[in-house]
Amino acid sequence: MWKDENVRYLTSLRAQLIAGKTTSLNGTLLTPGEDPILLASGGEIDKAKFGMSWIAEAHAVPIMEQRELVDGFVTGTLTPLLQERGLTSGKLAVDQANISFIQSLMTHLPDLELIDGDTIMQQARWIKTDLEVAVIEEACAIGDSVTQRALDETRAGRRELEVAADAMQTLFRLGGEMAHVITPFVASGEHMSPPHRLATDKIIRNQDLCFIDIGAMWNGYFADIGRTTIVGKPSKDQKKIYTAVYQGLMAGIETMRPGNTNQDCADAIIAKVADHGLEDHLFSLFIGHGIGMGANEPPYIGETLPGTTTYEFQPNMVFAVEPLVWVPNVRGGGGVRIEDMVLITDGDPHLLSRVEYEERLLN
Repeated sequence: MWKDENVRYLTSLRAQLIAGKTTSLNGTLLTPGEDPILLASGGEIDKAKFGMSWIAEAHAVPIMEQRELVDGFVTGTLTPLLQERGLTSGKLAVDQANISFIQSLMTHLPDLELIDGDTIMQQARWIKTDLEVAVIEEACAIGDSVTQRALDETRAGRRELEVAADAMQTLFRLGGEMAHVITPFVASGEHMSPPHRLATDKIIRNQDLCFIDIGAMWNGYFADIGRTTIVGKPSKDQKKIYTAVYQGLMAGIETMRPGNTNQDCADAIIAKVADHGLEDHLFSLFIGHGIGMGANEPPYIGETLPGTTTYEFQPNMVFAVEPLVWVPNVRGGGGVRIEDMVLITDGDPHLLSRVEYEERLLN
């Protein structure tokens, strides 16, 4: 396994992350009947040996990019580990990796059959344990605070990046590890029509809608929370759009019970938005996604691309549900998203996020 969330899920390694090097820094080898073997960047090895007593075996690996170094890892580290265990033939599941690594495996370990390991890990992480849910609750407490700080700092005359900076200060002050999105999402006015999905130096103006989507990671688990607010007095069109999104979100959440499906949820959201005549203005992206150690993970709600799959909701699934409607040519912007974290239980859905909605925008 090489994806950050899979390595952390299996080993609890909180590693230094270098931009653009995901799947190239740290890995883990999981073999039958054994604890995971940590394959860590040289900078993490001492921490693993002296501070991670649950890791029985750890080996230094290079950044998995330069072909010669990748070959050296395969021949000098991985092959001996597999030989010791009699595992140089059979199936080897890999989640994500550079082509150089795949080619090296095929050259030096030709008796191994490479199979999909990412789907295996997605399914393993699908249903959260009660302990994982408790950690996600804490991540949501931080994410709520980050969102509230951004809302409190949103006013005319400030730039989107200033609001993002205030929110990020709260994130780190409260012990968060990173935002849900690497590029904090603060978009105001026409930047939500269509959504720009990042913060810029645009000045927030009176009558602007402003959307906040930053979230938080804590102890390896993510919270994804989004709110739209208004600077000044909203227009009739802005209130119509916000009300449609809010009612759609509430209708979707109401379906999130065992026995219902992700399609039931999507259908409820779309139908409620359609009651306001805005179904053709839904954002061209899924409406919700699973979340946990992955900031965005299957299963999805409202995905429309080829391969869309219907799943039943099961207790201890966690989702971020985030309908977005945008309408062009609305003064101050006509784009609204509201996003909540939802835990599936044996009964009613449980809202993990608690930031208030914007009553000034509700009809």
